[in-house]
Amino acid sequence: MNTIQLTVNATIGADLQKVWDAWTQPDHITKWNFASDDWCCPNAENDLRTGGKYRARMEAKDGSFGFDFEAVYDEILMHQKITYTMADGRQSTTTFKSNGTTTEVSTTFEAETTNPIDMQQQGWQAILNNFKKYVERND
Repeated sequence: MNTIQLTVNATIGADLQKVWDAWTQPDHITKWNFASDDWCCPNAENDLRTGGKYRARMEAKDGSFGFDFEAVYDEILMHQKITYTMADGRQSTTTFKSNGTTTEVSTTFEAETTNPIDMQQQGWQAILNNFKKYVERND
């Protein structure tokens, strides 16, 4: 079966260390890891090492729906790249590139087969946009 690869990107107005910390530390993850304001991420766990596990609880604020996003890390290159395999077997890679006072973040992920491609692209981009807004707001 051929998988479809989707990519989302953002240039964050912060240095690489700040971006890396906000991306990887659970106290930060819970503040940005949702696509819209009617969702939240009440808790996150992150064992940032090859073979380590990532888990983030994502819920609608009204309690109507929620799920655990889980993955196992395949590769961690500090301040450069994170690759993981999601619970359903799909892979995702996020890269970080410093440009001095800004940092480029790019995530490529394998699409799933349940939801439309454009919905997945928009959802992952919305989460990345929320991350950008969170990091830049907390200078």
